[in-house]
Amino acid sequence: MIGNTNEPMPHLPDQPAATPSARAWPKLNFATWLALLLAIGLMLSAVFAPLIAPYNPFDPATLDLLDGMTPPLVPSAFTGNTFLFGTDNQGRDVFSSILYGSRVSLTVAFAATFLSLAIGVTAGLVSGYAGGATDAIIMRIADAQLTFPTILIALLVFGIAQGLVPAAQQESAAVWILIFAIGFSNWPQFARTVRGATLVEKRRDYVAAARLIGVSPVRILVTHILPNLAGPVLVIATIGLALAVIEEATLSYLGVGVPPTRPSLGTLIRIGQQFLFSGEWWILGFPAATLVLLALSVNLIGDRLRDALNPRLKDGRK
Repeated sequence: MIGNTNEPMPHLPDQPAATPSARAWPKLNFATWLALLLAIGLMLSAVFAPLIAPYNPFDPATLDLLDGMTPPLVPSAFTGNTFLFGTDNQGRDVFSSILYGSRVSLTVAFAATFLSLAIGVTAGLVSGYAGGATDAIIMRIADAQLTFPTILIALLVFGIAQGLVPAAQQESAAVWILIFAIGFSNWPQFARTVRGATLVEKRRDYVAAARLIGVSPVRILVTHILPNLAGPVLVIATIGLALAVIEEATLSYLGVGVPPTRPSLGTLIRIGQQFLFSGEWWILGFPAATLVLLALSVNLIGDRLRDALNPRLKDGRK
């Protein structure tokens, strides 16, 4: 017996359901594109500073004290030279100083973030996979470190490391000490995130299958679990990069960062702060604005990556 052909057909959607990958990578909005272009522009300007900067601000032979305190885009009263962002009290071009200072700041930030990532990811993988006493010890160390402000941990590590270095080598080793201080102070964030994800991944069927065929724990962690944690780690690394830039500037502003012969954005801000209330606002204003734009743009990129790589977050910012 043939069924009733007048029954309504089931409703079919006009568009196929979005795949998980389509939901995971939403379109970038204007603010994200602007932040991405700004971050790339600032980083490329720092990398190619020797080619872009009109002056070498750290070569005494190219400096003229008569150009000191020249306002932006105003010809010098003595030499007639014009500077885009003005000059400081030593006659250094502020624009060139920012390019070279950004180079130092980004070098320290990238290296410190990589160090934090290496320590934190390793600790998180071992803690989450091993469990038991190993997990408890690593996480309690991370919890204890998280109870203190990051900048205080960095100051403590910087002071201890600098005390172990001979006085004659402290200036040359200051950048490496700063990288270690910032990197060591930020590893718990990576460790806690990776541990939580590892606890989930190690219960998956593919991990159980790898164990059954005799794959070593190290290989399971490196070739099976770690690739599935790339999303969360990338998000934290991006946000951690912005924090590392700010921490480096804070330490340099406090006078415990890079040496004056290799000033960073924080050092330039510290120098400019001395002249802010005497009317030479540009010595502080432009380096501070560069630091804010760099940190803000990287933070916006990290925020968008978090939305894109976490399918549980419903993104409403199209």
